[in-house]
Amino acid sequence: MTVKHATFSLERSYPSTPARVFAAWADPAAKARWFVGTTGDHELDFRVGGREVNRGRHEGGPLLTFESRYQDIVADNRIVYTSTLSADDTVTTVSITTVEFAADGDGTRLILAQQGTFLDGHEDPSWREQGTGDQLDALGRELEKSEP
Repeated sequence: MTVKHATFSLERSYPSTPARVFAAWADPAAKARWFVGTTGDHELDFRVGGREVNRGRHEGGPLLTFESRYQDIVADNRIVYTSTLSADDTVTTVSITTVEFAADGDGTRLILAQQGTFLDGHEDPSWREQGTGDQLDALGRELEKSEP
Protein backbone atom coordinates (compact mmCIF):
# COMPACT_ATOMS: atom_id res chain seq x y z
CA MET A 1 0.00 0.00 0.00
CA THR A 2 1.65 3.21 -1.19
CA VAL A 3 0.75 6.87 -1.51
CA LYS A 4 2.53 9.25 -3.86
CA HIS A 5 1.87 13.00 -3.83
CA ALA A 6 2.52 15.18 -6.87
CA THR A 7 1.78 18.69 -8.05
CA PHE A 8 2.01 20.14 -11.53
CA SER A 9 1.10 23.35 -13.29
CA LEU A 10 0.35 23.80 -16.99
CA GLU A 11 -0.09 27.00 -19.00
CA ARG A 12 -1.69 27.52 -22.36
CA SER A 13 -2.41 30.64 -24.43
CA TYR A 14 -5.51 30.71 -26.58
CA PRO A 15 -6.50 33.36 -29.15
CA SER A 16 -10.00 33.56 -27.62
CA THR A 17 -11.43 35.77 -24.88
CA PRO A 18 -11.56 34.48 -21.30
CA ALA A 19 -15.37 34.32 -21.64
CA ARG A 20 -15.10 31.97 -24.67
CA VAL A 21 -12.48 29.75 -23.02
CA PHE A 22 -14.50 29.60 -19.81
CA ALA A 23 -17.63 28.75 -21.82
CA ALA A 24 -15.84 25.73 -23.32
CA TRP A 25 -15.53 24.38 -19.74
CA ALA A 26 -19.11 25.27 -18.77
CA ASP A 27 -21.08 24.09 -21.82
CA PRO A 28 -21.76 20.31 -21.61
CA ALA A 29 -21.57 19.69 -25.38
CA ALA A 30 -18.35 21.67 -25.85
CA LYS A 31 -16.70 20.14 -22.78
CA ALA A 32 -17.56 16.61 -23.93
CA ARG A 33 -15.94 17.24 -27.33
CA TRP A 34 -12.54 18.28 -25.98
CA PHE A 35 -12.47 16.56 -22.58
CA VAL A 36 -13.93 13.15 -23.41
CA GLY A 37 -13.59 12.60 -27.13
CA THR A 38 -15.82 10.19 -29.00
CA THR A 39 -15.69 7.03 -26.86
CA GLY A 40 -16.65 8.08 -23.35
CA ASP A 41 -19.84 8.78 -21.43
CA HIS A 42 -20.00 12.31 -19.98
CA GLU A 43 -22.30 14.16 -17.56
CA LEU A 44 -21.81 17.80 -16.53
CA ASP A 45 -23.67 19.83 -13.90
CA PHE A 46 -21.54 22.99 -13.99
CA ARG A 47 -22.32 24.89 -10.79
CA VAL A 48 -20.81 25.11 -7.30
CA GLY A 49 -21.66 21.75 -5.73
CA GLY A 50 -22.35 20.29 -9.18
CA ARG A 51 -20.83 17.08 -10.43
CA GLU A 52 -19.03 15.99 -13.59
CA VAL A 53 -18.56 12.34 -14.50
CA ASN A 54 -16.54 10.91 -17.37
CA ARG A 55 -16.65 7.13 -17.91
CA GLY A 56 -14.82 5.05 -20.47
CA ARG A 57 -12.37 2.25 -20.95
CA HIS A 58 -9.34 1.42 -22.99
CA GLU A 59 -9.72 -1.77 -25.03
CA GLY A 60 -9.85 -4.71 -22.61
CA GLY A 61 -9.22 -2.51 -19.57
CA PRO A 62 -11.24 -1.66 -16.49
CA LEU A 63 -14.03 0.90 -16.49
CA LEU A 64 -12.36 4.23 -15.70
CA THR A 65 -14.52 6.80 -13.93
CA PHE A 66 -13.31 10.37 -13.44
CA GLU A 67 -15.71 12.14 -11.08
CA SER A 68 -15.40 15.78 -10.06
CA ARG A 69 -17.26 18.10 -7.70
CA TYR A 70 -17.12 21.85 -8.36
CA GLN A 71 -16.02 23.71 -5.24
CA ASP A 72 -15.65 27.27 -6.61
CA ILE A 73 -16.65 28.92 -9.89
CA VAL A 74 -16.06 32.59 -10.76
CA ALA A 75 -17.34 33.21 -14.30
CA ASP A 76 -14.60 33.92 -16.85
CA ASN A 77 -11.99 33.88 -14.07
CA ARG A 78 -11.59 30.68 -12.02
CA ILE A 79 -12.75 27.08 -11.53
CA VAL A 80 -11.78 24.87 -8.58
CA TYR A 81 -12.78 21.22 -8.41
CA THR A 82 -11.95 18.05 -6.51
CA SER A 83 -11.81 14.72 -8.32
CA THR A 84 -11.40 10.99 -7.98
CA LEU A 85 -10.28 8.55 -10.65
CA SER A 86 -11.43 4.96 -10.21
CA ALA A 87 -10.64 1.79 -12.13
CA ASP A 88 -13.73 -0.38 -11.74
CA ASP A 89 -14.37 -0.09 -7.96
CA THR A 90 -10.82 0.89 -6.94
CA VAL A 91 -10.06 4.57 -6.24
CA THR A 92 -6.68 5.25 -7.84
CA THR A 93 -6.26 9.04 -7.52
CA VAL A 94 -7.74 11.92 -5.54
CA SER A 95 -6.95 15.45 -6.69
CA ILE A 96 -7.76 19.15 -6.45
CA THR A 97 -7.50 21.32 -9.56
CA THR A 98 -7.56 25.08 -10.01
CA VAL A 99 -8.03 26.60 -13.46
CA GLU A 100 -7.45 30.33 -13.92
CA PHE A 101 -8.38 32.40 -16.98
CA ALA A 102 -6.54 35.69 -17.53
CA ALA A 103 -6.90 38.17 -20.36
CA ASP A 104 -3.70 38.31 -22.40
CA GLY A 105 -3.98 40.90 -25.17
CA ASP A 106 -6.84 39.70 -27.39
CA GLY A 107 -6.58 36.16 -26.00
CA THR A 108 -6.47 34.17 -22.79
CA ARG A 109 -3.71 32.74 -20.68
CA LEU A 110 -4.97 29.64 -18.89
CA ILE A 111 -3.13 28.31 -15.85
CA LEU A 112 -4.10 24.90 -14.49
CA ALA A 113 -2.59 23.66 -11.20
CA GLN A 114 -3.28 20.20 -9.83
CA GLN A 115 -2.35 18.50 -6.57
CA GLY A 116 -2.81 14.75 -6.61
CA THR A 117 -2.67 11.80 -4.26
CA PHE A 118 -1.83 8.68 -6.26
CA LEU A 119 -2.77 5.44 -4.52
CA ASP A 120 -1.03 2.06 -4.64
CA GLY A 121 0.76 2.63 -7.96
CA HIS A 122 -2.41 2.51 -10.07
CA GLU A 123 -1.58 5.79 -11.84
CA ASP A 124 1.73 7.56 -12.30
CA PRO A 125 1.73 11.35 -11.81
CA SER A 126 3.47 11.83 -15.17
CA TRP A 127 0.56 10.08 -16.92
CA ARG A 128 -1.89 12.54 -15.35
CA GLU A 129 0.21 15.54 -16.32
CA GLN A 130 0.56 14.28 -19.92
CA GLY A 131 -3.16 13.47 -20.20
CA THR A 132 -4.17 16.85 -18.80
CA GLY A 133 -1.82 18.58 -21.24
CA ASP A 134 -3.37 16.61 -24.09
CA GLN A 135 -6.84 17.75 -22.98
CA LEU A 136 -5.75 21.39 -22.89
CA ASP A 137 -4.38 20.98 -26.43
CA ALA A 138 -7.76 19.50 -27.45
CA LEU A 139 -9.42 22.54 -25.86
CA GLY A 140 -7.32 24.73 -28.16
CA ARG A 141 -8.50 22.76 -31.20
CA GLU A 142 -12.12 23.07 -29.99
CA LEU A 143 -11.74 26.84 -29.65
CA GLU A 144 -10.31 27.08 -33.19
CA LYS A 145 -13.33 25.22 -34.58
CA SER A 146 -15.88 27.27 -32.65
CA GLU A 147 -14.48 30.77 -33.25
CA PRO A 148 -17.01 33.06 -34.96
